[in-house]
Amino acid sequence: MLVRAFRVTDRLGNAFLRIAAWTAMVLVEQVASIRRSLIALIVGTAQFFVHSVRRTRSTAYQAYEATNDQYQRTMAQRAAEAEMKPRVVEDPLRQQNRALSAFAVLLLLILLVVVVLQTQDDNKPEVASNVNFWPEANGTLQPTALFPTAIPTDTAVPDPLQPEGSLVYTMRDNGQDDLWAISVGQSTPLRLTNDAANDRDPAWSPDGMRVAFASTRDGNWELYIMEVSSGATTRMTFTPGFEGAPTWSPDGAWLAYEGYNDDTQDLDIYIISTDPNRAAEDGATRLTYAAGPDIEPAWSPQGRQIAYTSWRTGGQDIFIYNLDETDPRREELAINLTNSSDIDENYASWSPDGTQIAYSATVGGVDEVFIKSAQQPQQEATVLARGKMPAWSPSGASLVYTLDLYDGRQTQILTASSTPFSAATNAIALPARASDPAWTNASLPRGFIDGGGVPANPDVSSPLYTEEERQNENGLYGLAALDGVTAPYPYLSPRVNDSFEALRAAVLAQAGYDFLGTLEDAFWPADRPPEPGEPAQNWHYTGRAIAFNRELIYASSPQPVEIVREDIEVNTYWRVYVRVADEAQAGALGEPLRSRPWDFTARNSGNVEDYERGGRLDDRVPAGYYVDLTQIAEDYGWLRTPAQRTWQYNFSAIQYWDFLKTQGLSWNDAMLELYTPAELDAFLSEATSVPPPPPLPTASPTPEPQRSPTPIPPDLQS
Repeated sequence: MLVRAFRVTDRLGNAFLRIAAWTAMVLVEQVASIRRSLIALIVGTAQFFVHSVRRTRSTAYQAYEATNDQYQRTMAQRAAEAEMKPRVVEDPLRQQNRALSAFAVLLLLILLVVVVLQTQDDNKPEVASNVNFWPEANGTLQPTALFPTAIPTDTAVPDPLQPEGSLVYTMRDNGQDDLWAISVGQSTPLRLTNDAANDRDPAWSPDGMRVAFASTRDGNWELYIMEVSSGATTRMTFTPGFEGAPTWSPDGAWLAYEGYNDDTQDLDIYIISTDPNRAAEDGATRLTYAAGPDIEPAWSPQGRQIAYTSWRTGGQDIFIYNLDETDPRREELAINLTNSSDIDENYASWSPDGTQIAYSATVGGVDEVFIKSAQQPQQEATVLARGKMPAWSPSGASLVYTLDLYDGRQTQILTASSTPFSAATNAIALPARASDPAWTNASLPRGFIDGGGVPANPDVSSPLYTEEERQNENGLYGLAALDGVTAPYPYLSPRVNDSFEALRAAVLAQAGYDFLGTLEDAFWPADRPPEPGEPAQNWHYTGRAIAFNRELIYASSPQPVEIVREDIEVNTYWRVYVRVADEAQAGALGEPLRSRPWDFTARNSGNVEDYERGGRLDDRVPAGYYVDLTQIAEDYGWLRTPAQRTWQYNFSAIQYWDFLKTQGLSWNDAMLELYTPAELDAFLSEATSVPPPPPLPTASPTPEPQRSPTPIPPDLQS
């Protein structure tokens, strides 16, 4: 039966193809006939035109007749010759192939038209084809179904960024970190904390009613839990060391966090109960013991795994710790999820179903968010978007992350679908640096929203400094002396000296000694040439730059400063950490380092690779407590400068020691605040006579710098 059916089908197919071929041949013949007719018409028209021209030029009708008779005889002769020539008949197979080709082309054109008609984007409202509209007596149209079957409707596509829940994050403003919250889909953040100390690293409890965070409100860095509705805060840790980056277990009974104490001299992952009484009685349980910092824990939704960032392999990777592992070597059995030798990953975040982990890394100077399978580490990670510090939405359909702008001085909080390469569809532009966003499906308490959040603390809301700008009678600005500062020329522009003095006092308070009381450079007179590798238009000439002692990196261990390399886009920047005073090394000031510094001394080790790349990463993260000088300087408007292009080969071009305050001025405009246009032209033309320096005020006697918490005198000599 099947064979017979196949034969019938085959014969019908052959018949269809023959009919189609015959139809195509007829069409081709018709097209050829039309073409011949058109050619004959064109030739006839041309002949008529030629004959008309000849008639106008001829004055004798007999000449025209003779010419015409000759033309007719010639045409008759050619026709006779054509009839006598053998006629060449085209191969029928070629005709059939040509017809089939034409038919195939015709079918393709028809198919293309159908596809275009079916896929065109029409913005007009669609009307179902099985609905007939009949006018009623009042002139309105009423739909009448032609078929009894209900008309199918499109299934609503869920919006992965549909407003749900609330966000909490850290924002640094006016020199300190505070917690802020915002309802997803809204645009007005509300302050969550206003303590005079730093509050950061927020994490929502599973029910969204509490926030765990780290704070220095009682001296050193400790962990706290706050009830959002009431603002009541409970301290959870009581060690003299450092605690930070808390994360909740899914049942809300435990916190995992990063901790540092004097015994280990290393950052490790700990667990502590969220019950204050049990926490005080049992203390914390240490999970990791490997050399190198273990930081930024993230508890899995199933509750039996913790992802964290670790330096144990020499690079910065994401590891997964299994709490159910009974082997005493369970830490060694932790899975290296990222396992990359040339990329440093951080800020792991679990998807709500526990199958994926989002994290961030800097690749080629660009911060990017990645997503990777938690069950199959061998699979390649996919890039989600440009940014860092990702956190999942409660539904798992989208993520929130941060994007730093203007060298990290401002931040956008973005949300995007969890589908790779999706575009960000919601953004919160913040006026300052923000970090550590966290997402819960719980709404912010109505009383908290109606009250506008926690009011700002008047003790810390006032400006960090007031710049008393003093202008001379000639319209120029002189130079202001820096009291108590040791430098070759301890002067700055009077438009920036007050902010420097306030910065100096802040570093003194946070590091425990007057680090900026001794400078390698401040103002440069015009007759001082820059060193090779330094820019010719150096900001030290304007009185708007300071430089600490670059030789501190060669001091005996422990070094007073550590320099961390940061590649941003095409530029290389340096983050400077100052080691706090010895008497504050128990945790009273500063915090531990999380990154390996850049070892500039390796340039002179004899290793060719170290010389060509301008050094190398240090072998380990130094122990001890440090303050972020780059961050503190930024609070007061003093910004770091990128290294020059030749920094790998020229030490003077590295410039990690320089901080500038340009206030948006160009170098020329800043120079014209100190010099006349003629003097500036002489300086730029490298004339033999350089302009004299502005009148220098008399500075107070410079005392020897001491590591003392004595406040800086507020009176500045101008």
